[in-house]
Amino acid sequence: MSEPDPNPPVPDKREHYAIRLKGHLDRRWADWLEGLTFTHEPAGTTLLEGPLADQAALHGVLTKLRDLGLPIISVQSLDTNA
Repeated sequence: MSEPDPNPPVPDKREHYAIRLKGHLDRRWADWLEGLTFTHEPAGTTLLEGPLADQAALHGVLTKLRDLGLPIISVQSLDTNA
């Protein structure tokens, strides 16, 4: 009889977010912003999307965006179970 795995796989519980900014943010900031993907939208906005580890990581990204001086238009939690 085999013993139970002491390190069973843990489901990915990271939340996926969409953050929309006014203006086009340069892609060089991607690593600094937790690796979120960048989409420059025709309306002169930037959409950042991707998973973040937890609420602390989200607040960290929002603080960095504030420090860059780009207005945040919206923050949306995306349902990854859809």
